Amino acid sequence: MDLSWSHQHLTRRRTLAAATGLAAGALLRPGPALAAAAQYTNPVIWQDFADIDIMRVGDTYYASASTMHYSPGAPVLRSYDLVNWEIAGHAVPVLDFGAKYDLNGARGYVRGIWASSLAYRPSNRTFYWLGQIDFARTYVYTATAVEGPWSRLTTISTPYYDAGLLVDTDDTLYVAYGNTTISVAQLSPDGRNQVRAQEVFRTPSSVGTLEGARFYKINGQYYIFLTRPANGQYILKSSSGPFGPYTMRQILLDLRGPIPGGGVPHQGGLVRTQSGAWYYMAFVDAYPGGRMPALAPVTWTADGWPVVQLVNGAWGAAYPSPAVPAPPRQVTPMTGVDTFDGTSLQPRWEWNHNPDNTKWSVGDGLTLRTATVTHDLYWARNTLTHRIQGPTSTATAQLDHSAMRDGDRAGLALLRDSSAWIGLKRDGGATRVVMVTGLTMDGNWNTTGTGTEIASAPVSGSRIWLRANADIRPGAPRPGTFSYSTDGITFTRLGPAFSMGNDWRFFMGYRFALFNHATQALGGAVRVTRFEVSTP
Repeated sequence: MDLSWSHQHLTRRRTLAAATGLAAGALLRPGPALAAAAQYTNPVIWQDFADIDIMRVGDTYYASASTMHYSPGAPVLRSYDLVNWEIAGHAVPVLDFGAKYDLNGARGYVRGIWASSLAYRPSNRTFYWLGQIDFARTYVYTATAVEGPWSRLTTISTPYYDAGLLVDTDDTLYVAYGNTTISVAQLSPDGRNQVRAQEVFRTPSSVGTLEGARFYKINGQYYIFLTRPANGQYILKSSSGPFGPYTMRQILLDLRGPIPGGGVPHQGGLVRTQSGAWYYMAFVDAYPGGRMPALAPVTWTADGWPVVQLVNGAWGAAYPSPAVPAPPRQVTPMTGVDTFDGTSLQPRWEWNHNPDNTKWSVGDGLTLRTATVTHDLYWARNTLTHRIQGPTSTATAQLDHSAMRDGDRAGLALLRDSSAWIGLKRDGGATRVVMVTGLTMDGNWNTTGTGTEIASAPVSGSRIWLRANADIRPGAPRPGTFSYSTDGITFTRLGPAFSMGNDWRFFMGYRFALFNHATQALGGAVRVTRFEVSTP
């Protein structure tokens, strides 16, 4: 990392704390000069990117995020100014951690890629991703460019829960990890094995739980940045080396966040700009959309502790833009039109579990051949998802359904543990456009409802446009609505509004999802010739 100045499963199921009260920190009160300066607004990304690790390599900033059961996993984001971001690639190309990630006899919902770590090692010009899977073991992937190819370097038998990877100034690799009890491990020079591990801190009962480690060396001091889910941030500091002893300081607690109705900014990372300014990128719980990255400047006390700069006692909705060199180019938007005319999917797409790669293709649009015979969308393979852009956005898919077969179901969903969709049902040689709701899971992510058709209309021809509009402003359940068109111009609303719940326990927010599955026999297909996510 260019920083040199160089959960247990049950714990994650805590009630989210209300975003009330004030945190200790410096107040940044906008004055005339500040008001005239260029500003950015929070969240800097109004899409679901949680458990952020962030770093700078040269003039480029990178961040990683959790993806749970979505594949490929562990997206790597890139920016040149800390404000405008693009998805550059994924550090985990496929979730090859067991058949459940293939929807093959088992399911991996709310498992997979949790809080993990991204680092850069200058000595071999290599990026490292490190994360534990299923509380069983830790995986390390490497690449010389974030776009990939990424390959697995090693598997370590110790599961480094909520890990933070540090490349020390002497090139030694260390990992900070744990829940409440925080440990540090030293890896072998090649990064393939653990050579030492030691408990370095035990969280006081007065604080409760600390997790989400990020590990830094700044001005010769070692820091472990930790979150108190889901309303606080703390930091440990050692002047005696990576194994401590460490002292603790509270960074924020119950701090009012920048998204109305959202939670407390927490669990993220620190990064330094080229000019020496420091920033903290956290996420804000903002369901039904998910967890959104927010950015705030940081200063340091004389004795070496970070302080988040506040605006009127809260994490600012706006701050002066970071002073950085002019970007070499504009980043690729995370929304817009996709006609699937390349040789691979754009990195903004992720599958619900691993796909069956024999059943889809791109080039002349996206072809989805039926990969599963099921009445349950949560069991259907090759459902392709796209994050929803907040605070509201609309997805429109143009579909060629001429190759559908009897029993096939294809369409556009608002996908989470409670879902609804608009799409096509082909039965008895006839095709109808339908709106289906009541797709549900329980708290163990087992299906409790496969959906009920509540509106329909006959369709003819071979093309249809399907549209889903999603309001993901946090603080309450929000409406999702569906409509269709036979000419791409005039859209007809179908069915009542679907209530997108704002419960947090599925962790990932709602997504737009394209699907095609069979209920009778495989062999059918649909072709998505155009997909667009637009904002008002």
